[in-house]
Amino acid sequence: MSLVGKKAPLFSAGAVVNGEEIVENFSLEQYIGKKEVIFFFYPKDFTFVCPTEIIAFQEKLAEFEKRGVAVVGASTDTEETHLAWLMTSKDNGGIEGVTYPLVADAAKTIAHNYGVLAGEWNYNEEGMLTFEGAPIAYRGTFLIDKEGVVRHETINDFPLGRNIDEMIRLVDALHHVEKFGEVCPANWEEGKEAMAATKEGVATYLSNK
Repeated sequence: MSLVGKKAPLFSAGAVVNGEEIVENFSLEQYIGKKEVIFFFYPKDFTFVCPTEIIAFQEKLAEFEKRGVAVVGASTDTEETHLAWLMTSKDNGGIEGVTYPLVADAAKTIAHNYGVLAGEWNYNEEGMLTFEGAPIAYRGTFLIDKEGVVRHETINDFPLGRNIDEMIRLVDALHHVEKFGEVCPANWEEGKEAMAATKEGVATYLSNK
């Protein structure tokens, strides 16, 4: 089930903030009424595609921040594992230098509530609880507005890395819609023509292409 148009599931969990400090009760609730949030899940610490994405978000962090957007990552690893990875240099496969929060979803409840857990619990013939699939998160990305409502979501399979510039484009589109009341057509980018949400608006836009 898609979360678009619905309130983002809130949580309180351990996290590493500022690249070095473990906090016990991190929550997205702190951003409601203040900032939009790009909340993304990745499969595992100390892997291969994941550090490229995490570092790419860090490289674009200033672009998100100047737009008033917080970036928060999460996986089903523990906060101690997050911290160990953050303390490992890039030359050794680490993500040293990442400063935005990384949430620890060791119980897998956050990933489950966001619909990105790559499997599910079930009972076998002996009545024992089992897990079918991979007990880690897909590459889910959620754009959450200041009211705590999900405005965009994408979910990638494990080997498919994200395009971070597309996340910035979506933030720009959301801000344009909120500021001007226009809608953003296919391939819209900041500075390009948008259009009114009417038949006339569509006709005018298409005739100008």
